[in-house]
Amino acid sequence: MKKRKVEVVVISDVHLGTYGCHAKELLDYLSSVKPKVLVLNGDIIDIWQFRKSYFPTSHLKVIKKIISLSSKGTKIYYLTGNHDEFLRKFTDLHLGNLSLLNKLVLDLDGKKAWIFHGDVFDASINHAKWLAKLGGWGYDMLIVINRFLNWILEKCNKEPYSLSKKIKDNVKSAVKFITNFENVCTELAIENQYDYVICGHIHEPKISLVENEKGSTTYLNSGDWIENLTALEYNNKKWKLFKHNPNDSYLKDESHFEYEDQLAEQFISILNK
Repeated sequence: MKKRKVEVVVISDVHLGTYGCHAKELLDYLSSVKPKVLVLNGDIIDIWQFRKSYFPTSHLKVIKKIISLSSKGTKIYYLTGNHDEFLRKFTDLHLGNLSLLNKLVLDLDGKKAWIFHGDVFDASINHAKWLAKLGGWGYDMLIVINRFLNWILEKCNKEPYSLSKKIKDNVKSAVKFITNFENVCTELAIENQYDYVICGHIHEPKISLVENEKGSTTYLNSGDWIENLTALEYNNKKWKLFKHNPNDSYLKDESHFEYEDQLAEQFISILNK
């Protein structure tokens, strides 16, 4: 299978270890590309909801795939988010091609890309973490219900329906939060003269040019692998938003690498402690 060569791939909000995670689809996508740089922009593993009783093989395979990419030359930056904040005590760690950081600045063809998860701007996390965790659990349950609903709709030959998107689009506070989040990110990026500001966190994939009286920047959000199944790709001096089609399958042969298996299992054992 011929893989697409990509200079930079950014994914976020995978939430491995939750029922809503589309791990098989993500594995499919990662098997279709050969990136020089892979940025894991937070909430890759959902440590908030992590439990020993639920971590399917498909989720473990995603970790193995990431380790495999690293061993084959891909530079990987794991940036911490709120759901994997446990890893922040180990940040500024560099192991071969893998770096664990809180934020990152990349030079892309002479332009500066400022990359971070974005939870630092979320007041509910900074001041009421228990409420944010409860909301995360509720969101996971909503996704499970939504999957069941869409299964019924598919049997009736009807279009799928997103409950969470409906809520986001119709609840004024949710719309306001997303708008404020984007405004804060872009204003800071312009003030610090970054050409790109790249976030995750809000599960809203987007690329847009933002201008104000002080200058301009391009705001990018990589979306998630719960509902949108999206990634950001940088190639030939251009960004694009890639949306994975679950009907397309790139996996022909599921290879197993003993070394990657051991590392992945050791990582999960750390989370279990």
